[in-house]
Amino acid sequence: MSEEQHLNFIEEIVEGDLAAGKYGSIVTRFPPEPNGYLHIGHAKSICLNFGLAQKYGGKTNLRFDDTNPVTEETEYVESIKNDVQWLGFNWAEELYASNYFDQIHGFAVRLIEMDLAYVDDSSSEEIATQKGTPTQPGTPNVYRSRTVTENLQLFEDMRLGKYADGEKVLRAKIDLASNNMHMRDPIIYRIKHAHHHRTGNKWCIYPMYDFAHGQSDAIENITHSVCTLEFIPHRELYNWFIEKLSIFPSKQYEFARLNMTYTVMSKRKLLQLVQENHVTGWDDPRMSTISGMRRRGYPAAAIREFCDRIGIAKRDNLIDISLLEFCVREDLNKTAVRRMVVFDPLKVIITNYTGEGEILHSENNPEDQNGGTREVPFSKEIFVERDDFMEEPSKKYFRLAPGQMVRLKSAYIIKCDDFVKDANGNVTELHCSYIPESKSGSDTSGIHVKGTLHWVSTAHAIPAEVRLYDRLFNVEDVAGAEGDFKDYINTDSLTVVPHAYAEPALLHDSIGVGFQFLRKGYFCADKDSTPTKLVFNRTVGLKDTWAKEVKKGA
Repeated sequence: MSEEQHLNFIEEIVEGDLAAGKYGSIVTRFPPEPNGYLHIGHAKSICLNFGLAQKYGGKTNLRFDDTNPVTEETEYVESIKNDVQWLGFNWAEELYASNYFDQIHGFAVRLIEMDLAYVDDSSSEEIATQKGTPTQPGTPNVYRSRTVTENLQLFEDMRLGKYADGEKVLRAKIDLASNNMHMRDPIIYRIKHAHHHRTGNKWCIYPMYDFAHGQSDAIENITHSVCTLEFIPHRELYNWFIEKLSIFPSKQYEFARLNMTYTVMSKRKLLQLVQENHVTGWDDPRMSTISGMRRRGYPAAAIREFCDRIGIAKRDNLIDISLLEFCVREDLNKTAVRRMVVFDPLKVIITNYTGEGEILHSENNPEDQNGGTREVPFSKEIFVERDDFMEEPSKKYFRLAPGQMVRLKSAYIIKCDDFVKDANGNVTELHCSYIPESKSGSDTSGIHVKGTLHWVSTAHAIPAEVRLYDRLFNVEDVAGAEGDFKDYINTDSLTVVPHAYAEPALLHDSIGVGFQFLRKGYFCADKDSTPTKLVFNRTVGLKDTWAKEVKKGA
């Protein structure tokens, strides 16, 4: 199959434009509004815009759409920059719509001078009524016939702060009978007496998104302005402004946004989750934010692979989150170092082990030929998982039970000889014997066992807290569910294991590095870790168990 057949429709457009000599090189942009943290849906747009420029030798600008001072903060600007760089991309220029406020204001004045814009004193409710309906044309009001001179003076008075918020707006004069509601004299400037995070109190009038966006694209000579499908009705207005102002003819193209099961993709809803303390913050590992996924241990390469696999489509669809988890699992299987951590410890005393202890070696990653080995201390007393012992085992139970043998990973074969119970009948201790000739790597015992257990030496065990994260919502299509989306929050989305024990090698590993805890899943150290108390987040399980649970409950 040729490479051409693998092109998505936007790549086909780009290649056609370049072949026709329309542009010397392409320029794209990623234009987030700094009113929240980026989520996985933004990752798709980032990969597309930066990927196009990389593939075709162009460049991508990072431009902050900071036209609403009420909702925007410098914190969000910094988080967005961190996320884009963490995903593996570098922008050509860091720009802001606010860089262009003087030019955009000049564009508005030019429209007024051409009698293509007017100051309207109507309330927002009156404007909505006057616009009509999709089946009925709008009706002009008395302000639409104001003279150019009057409009220029009123707009200047708006700029000078002579009017209160909402008292007046500037509207484009287009067509109140248009089939496209966005063309029915849209508002292009509104009054907002608010401090802007970059321009301070210089302005009290701010351009609307539809007026700032296309003009910013034109100022930057953006060749391909890629956005999501909800902006299709805005394209006619985008083109109208560019045509009337005779500025660089940027072109808008639309693709399907990412909708994913068991998540929300709305900054407004994500902000609600944060403000109402349903999560611990924007970077809570259950959030669909890029910072949350980074904290959970998702590799940037896995997110890029996911975005590549889902492709660029012209129609909205719902992507199964299992595909993202598959990409994460596939990446971590190749890169994550193996470690042993016991979640629910049960002490084992190896009764015939007479040495003071020894240092064994275990491979870091069997998938990586150059992964090397690590030192693992072994001693007379170890911890194993409580559920790795059964007093009365079933027929196919191959772990520890009276008289039954297992192999300890990278160590010896042991046999359970006896166990101790407390007054309540709970097993508190196992007494086992080991086979000295069965040491991993030099086993001459001739004994074959079916079970292999992970373990930790009690004398060297490091206390750890393990946070087991699951999906934040318990319905597939959260956006399509009836009622309040918060009613569908999964109350079991976080389970904390407070008293786990880890092998000491984990003390020397870095935060953010991916680990496979043997038989448990993939994990990473959390920023809450301290030298005396390690904290780990579950990134993803070894297998997709959620699908089985859903099927079982159906």
